[in-house]
Amino acid sequence: MGETADILIVGGGIIGIATALELQTRDPSSSIVLLEKEAVPGAHQTGHNSGVIHAGVYYAPGSKKARFCREGVRATEEFCTEHGLAFDRVGKLIVATDERELEGLEKLGQRARENQIRIEDVDQQGVQQLEPHINAVAALLSPTTGITNYRRIAEVMAELFVSRGGEIRYGERVVSCHEGQDFVRVETETTLYEAGLAVTCAGLHSDRVIRAFGHDPGYCVVPFRGEYYRLANQPDNLVNHLIYPVPDPTRPFLGVHLTRKLDGGFTVGPNAVLAFKREGYQRKDVSIGDMAQTLGYRGFWALLAKNAGAAASELWSSALKRAYLAKVQRYCSRVRLQDLQPYPSGVRAQAIAPDGSIIDDFMFIRSRRCLHVGNAPSPAATSCIPIARHIADELALLG
Repeated sequence: MGETADILIVGGGIIGIATALELQTRDPSSSIVLLEKEAVPGAHQTGHNSGVIHAGVYYAPGSKKARFCREGVRATEEFCTEHGLAFDRVGKLIVATDERELEGLEKLGQRARENQIRIEDVDQQGVQQLEPHINAVAALLSPTTGITNYRRIAEVMAELFVSRGGEIRYGERVVSCHEGQDFVRVETETTLYEAGLAVTCAGLHSDRVIRAFGHDPGYCVVPFRGEYYRLANQPDNLVNHLIYPVPDPTRPFLGVHLTRKLDGGFTVGPNAVLAFKREGYQRKDVSIGDMAQTLGYRGFWALLAKNAGAAASELWSSALKRAYLAKVQRYCSRVRLQDLQPYPSGVRAQAIAPDGSIIDDFMFIRSRRCLHVGNAPSPAATSCIPIARHIADELALLG
């Protein structure tokens, strides 16, 4: 015997939960059921990120990332303030450690200004005044960057959604999906659900869920593990801001950064190494099926060919702690090997096109009865409320 709803949402990360809350708030009379395979909300990417409220410095002008992130900073802070959740607008310094990085720093500043993001140029003396423990010849200051706890935000959103009449079914792993002319059907390991509309926010499994509904997502998720360390033996005033290196334009990720934590202390990370499982948070986590899908995908090999040097560097710093340390010491030389203490890793759902290109912007795929969140990497957590509003607007066109 199946169950029915007006709207089904697949995936209980922060995007799925924010969307559920937005839809329930817009139409309290509608029946909305969210399906999540884990026992708690935000168990994967939401609960394993660095907790940064991104200002939107890096993103291509005119992109969804740039727009939603800019809107998301204010929305996140307002949500935290309204519900008594902790956040701290600590600001971020993007530091050039030698003259060769000054051109990249200047381009980044231009991009931030095109995105209407507050950004300030800081010279070497200014860096020393702001951050005495940081080595840099120049920097950009992003004063609106902050930190928060996204898992806690997701938990509060889930509580609000349920209090307003929504339902969350935990422990519901989806096994099949079908989209008809006027209905959608989702079968889990225990229950058959039917609804008029569906939203899928499946994160690390987004491509699989889209294919299960009968559509070609145009990409494959390749999981990259991001390894962090917590810093020990450092003073409470080690840094006052978040410290980011100037991104290497030849590499697809932002580099190892130094982050203040809400609960005190600091972390450094992440790097980016291939994970052997889509939810492979430890090196020993291996899924033969996930690995076969990655290694059998031509887009993965094309990506590797384009980024062979970067991949080797990331793998080397993962295998050799001293190589990881060298990345940190470029801008903070007082950190020593013994200061790098274990800290939980995260896994990034990287959407890769068949030609090996990284799908960088947020992606949404709309069909007759479904709205699929196809690609939602960082800054998705910062942007979750504007993304939810966008999804609700798009879904209204289907209804």
